Amino acid sequence: MAFWRTKQRGPPELVKALKDSIGKLDAGHPGSDTTRRATEDISKTLTQVKLVLYGDGESEPQPELVAQLAQEMYSNDMLQAMVTNMWRFEFEARKDVAQVFNHLLRRQIGSRLPTVEYLSSKPDVVLSALRGYENAEVALNSGSILHEMLRHEALAKSLLYSPNLYDFIPYIEKTTFGIACDAMANFRELLTRHKPMVAGFLEENYDEFFAHYAQLVSSSNYVTKRQSLKLLGEILLDRTNFKIMTRYIESEDNLKIMMNLLRDKSKNIQFEAFHVFKIFVANPRKPPHIENILRRNKAKLCTFLASFQNEKDDEQFIDEKQFLLSQIQAL
Repeated sequence: MAFWRTKQRGPPELVKALKDSIGKLDAGHPGSDTTRRATEDISKTLTQVKLVLYGDGESEPQPELVAQLAQEMYSNDMLQAMVTNMWRFEFEARKDVAQVFNHLLRRQIGSRLPTVEYLSSKPDVVLSALRGYENAEVALNSGSILHEMLRHEALAKSLLYSPNLYDFIPYIEKTTFGIACDAMANFRELLTRHKPMVAGFLEENYDEFFAHYAQLVSSSNYVTKRQSLKLLGEILLDRTNFKIMTRYIESEDNLKIMMNLLRDKSKNIQFEAFHVFKIFVANPRKPPHIENILRRNKAKLCTFLASFQNEKDDEQFIDEKQFLLSQIQAL
């Protein structure tokens, strides 16, 4: 008995087939035979694309075919097309898009990263991945692609300096728990991985950035508030952000926010607020208006800190709390 196998198409044929099938999605009506066949063809083509990139388990991928496939993807703007249209694909095909995209992003030739170089002139691709959070069906696939792109400074910079940076806030605040956590993880990645670049951005855009960030810190959503406070502490305590930290702790409004959060009903929120509040107190060069607030509230703060989370068996926390008490008592 003869067993027939589907002939493996070459990279040009695969990319052309993918492009044509996506075009048919535009031409057909949702639920029509044309659309159904197009989505099936997209799934089959992406499976073959993965074989080129990953091999079939028995044989390794051929570098020349991988290079040809990558070039065809670039020439036909297929990375953008896949991300933008992923929500129309079948469930498994959406996962395949993320695997194909991320594999190409990691592809390296010597010290070069060809896909990163290509995407550096295509900022809309990064923004398309970010907008994936607006569709629950593809949000986590888009989030995976975005996370991989944010590892590269040139791509992270295009998002950091885009007005769309602040789209993270509604994605973190107003989506489902899983999507919000993924968006927060990518927001944190953007603000902590490429430290010198981020420090420069924060210095240039301090007022606008922290005006938006205040929405997260004051969120009514417990997870959002806790994670944003934790990230704020991480940003301020990073040595690269010394100038930003200095400016932040000179603000009377910022101090008042942290003092109010110390009294939050959640002990976890209180704990994260403590790690920001301690920077104000530990500052050896407190501006007069900051020192005046602390002095006016000296008795209340000492009483509060004396009994603050005494159940915690954390030597560093205990030492920090004792240090703050001594600093406030000495005012």
